[in-house]
Amino acid sequence: MRLIQGNCLEEMAKLEAGSVDLTVTSPPYDNLRTYNGTLNWGEHVWKPVLEELFRITKHGGVVVWVVGDATIKGSETGTSFKQALYAKDCGFNLHDTMIWRKTNPTPRDTRIKRYWQEFEYMFVFTKGVPKTCNHIRVESKHKGKKKVSIMRKADGTLREDRREKQKTSVVNETKPLCNIWEFAAKADKEHPAPFPLKLANDHVITWSNKGDTVLDPFMGSGTTGKMALSNGRDFIGIELDPGYFEIARQRINTALEC
Repeated sequence: MRLIQGNCLEEMAKLEAGSVDLTVTSPPYDNLRTYNGTLNWGEHVWKPVLEELFRITKHGGVVVWVVGDATIKGSETGTSFKQALYAKDCGFNLHDTMIWRKTNPTPRDTRIKRYWQEFEYMFVFTKGVPKTCNHIRVESKHKGKKKVSIMRKADGTLREDRREKQKTSVVNETKPLCNIWEFAAKADKEHPAPFPLKLANDHVITWSNKGDTVLDPFMGSGTTGKMALSNGRDFIGIELDPGYFEIARQRINTALEC
């Protein structure tokens, strides 16, 4: 475990190239939070952050980038999409665009002419083909029933060869979870924008194995670190704000003692 209080760009520059298996992080969402006046965020920062992440990520490694957009003068900024596209420019694959659906979205003024916002993006960037994917599995709704293929060719006609092949096949007991994950957003007195423990936990166990190195360059209150260490991974956490760094340090050390 390495916990570092400092600027993530300066500290990531000290890490060896290709040394990190997985990053699970949530960078600032535009200017929605001030983080005790430490926020200096914009394209001039997130671009080099993504460049550094590509450099230090192992081939086959993964970066989970949990992000949302501010709404300014009635328009979403689209910063999240800009970041995803720039990650591709850096060399990452945009492996999956996952959704965190909040089961307890914050109510909005009904006079605003839009629907309530209840999700955030979880972009999964990979450096090549991911070396690890331990699917979280759920019970199949039609387990034990015969499979029915509705796959189609490019011209729109059904793949009859698949239908014939599947006549003797049945639906498995379980199936991989879909890419929309539902968690309640948890209020936290210690940090203004934490993400749920299970969100971090499920990404850690999906995209890494025991003994792998997990990074969070925006450590906040230490959620990723807590779940990485709880699952037998090594962890590197970087946090600029001294107050949040101390909260994360205490929280992670408490988790290690359990």
